[in-house]
Amino acid sequence: MVKYKVTLTQEERVQLNDIISKGSHSAQLYRTAYILLNCDEGEYGEKIINEEVCRVLKISMRMIDRVKQRFVEEGFEVCLERKPMSKVKEKKADGEVEAHLIALSCSKAPKGFSRWSLRLLAERMVEMQYVESISHETVRRVLKKTS
Repeated sequence: MVKYKVTLTQEERVQLNDIISKGSHSAQLYRTAYILLNCDEGEYGEKIINEEVCRVLKISMRMIDRVKQRFVEEGFEVCLERKPMSKVKEKKADGEVEAHLIALSCSKAPKGFSRWSLRLLAERMVEMQYVESISHETVRRVLKKTS
């Protein structure tokens, strides 16, 4: 495994100490600041071994390695910022599916049932081949928008 060496400048150390001592910040930012300060091998810092940092901050070794890697590869400012969400899920219920679902929910409930349930609507949508699969939660979200 590649060892990443964190060397902070005096200005970066001051900025991290300000994060820790002033204002309100996210827990992730505090944790990153503590990791960087404790892993600093530069002339201004006294390096603490990773096991000690893990024990004190109650985090994993892998977390420390990821922060150090991000600092070395992407820089100080990027290391302090949150990563943007990269997962974008495609919607299962487009306009056509929503229209079929609304029409189905407005129709009379099947025999043996007094009214439509979310799970029953989801099963019927699959039976009628409007969608390949759909969860009752997606049905709930679609119907909530239209009420």
